[in-house]
Amino acid sequence: MRKLIFAMNVTLDGYIAAPGDDLGWSGGEGPDSSSSAELFQWWSDRVDATGLALYGRKLWETMSSHWPTADQRPGATPAEIEFARRWRDMPKVVFSSTIDKVDWNTRLVTGDAVAEITRLRAEDGGPMDIVGATLAGAAMRAGLIDEYAIVTYPVLVGGGTPFFTALDSWVNLKLVETRTFPGGVVLTRYETRR
Repeated sequence: MRKLIFAMNVTLDGYIAAPGDDLGWSGGEGPDSSSSAELFQWWSDRVDATGLALYGRKLWETMSSHWPTADQRPGATPAEIEFARRWRDMPKVVFSSTIDKVDWNTRLVTGDAVAEITRLRAEDGGPMDIVGATLAGAAMRAGLIDEYAIVTYPVLVGGGTPFFTALDSWVNLKLVETRTFPGGVVLTRYETRR
């Protein structure tokens, strides 16, 4: 059985995007700045270790508009080149009923997301990352998330897209890792107690 991990950058007040889908709070300095190079490498290593990434449409469109060709852009840093290649090579599934085509080692699913995630989770293979608030929220409500990797930035945005969704019942978690990155960014990883 695959492990399903929900990993995202989040604001201290719990949002993965500020109003208007603004992500500017999470990456204004670039991957090679002194305060974010270590964190960018952590994300790149996660991509490299991911057996399958599950994307909702919005985040898929954000990532696929930049990373497939980022390694070919003038001035691309070694860290950006490595991440772009890893991201392009990583197997991906996009869940959407509004798009009809995906590229870059990706398969499109237009049907029942929870049923497909349940099926994929039951397979053998490396860990699966789930990204995107709506998709992850559906998996959370269905009790499918095995681990939460929360990368918290020291910023308050006051609203937007929340990391956590409303749940029908409590989910008990066990802390398995904490790590502080430069700039006051804190990683906390929790496993779901079953």
